[in-house]
Amino acid sequence: MFAALTGLGLSTAAGLNAYIPLLLVGVLARVTDAVRLPAEYAWLSDTWVLAIVAVLLVAEFVLDKVPVVDHVNDMIQTAVRPASGGVVFSATAAAAKVDNSAWMAEHPAVGWVLGIAVALAVHVIKASARPVVNATTAGVGAPVVSTVEDVGSLGMSLIAIFLPVLVVVALAVLAFVAWRLIRRVRRYRAARRARAAAPPG
Repeated sequence: MFAALTGLGLSTAAGLNAYIPLLLVGVLARVTDAVRLPAEYAWLSDTWVLAIVAVLLVAEFVLDKVPVVDHVNDMIQTAVRPASGGVVFSATAAAAKVDNSAWMAEHPAVGWVLGIAVALAVHVIKASARPVVNATTAGVGAPVVSTVEDVGSLGMSLIAIFLPVLVVVALAVLAFVAWRLIRRVRRYRAARRARAAAPPG
């Protein structure tokens, strides 16, 4: 149960920022007992892997705060964020084998599928909302929203690892925010279509 909640929280975080949950899981597995990775996922705590993920995180941190560039970055991240979600979910699900979770051991593909699906859903909402934020704020909102997303990714990752029981609450809050964002995106697109259909003059 807790392994599934941890996986859900981490894959949700990956949908906002692919590298924060990966780096956090790797670092914690390397220097603490808070995360225990099975042998097949030990590479997540390798020095070179952590260094590469850290560099990618810095690049993501900068690029995602620049209007227009953030849109290009989101297109690239369409593959990266779901993959990251699959990795962190399946890593925590596999780690449940250490805790003798028979169900997780018998269904290893579930973590990958759920992690990819959750991260992709969050990414799609994020990527759809960002152009609207940029257009309605003349680009000023991009760094603000990006920072909020980064903080949200870090916060969700920490909750997923240390307080997985609160993941349900965090997901409910995120679902409400996503619902508001989807409504805003739809209103913005409807207004654009109405302006385009209106006769000139």
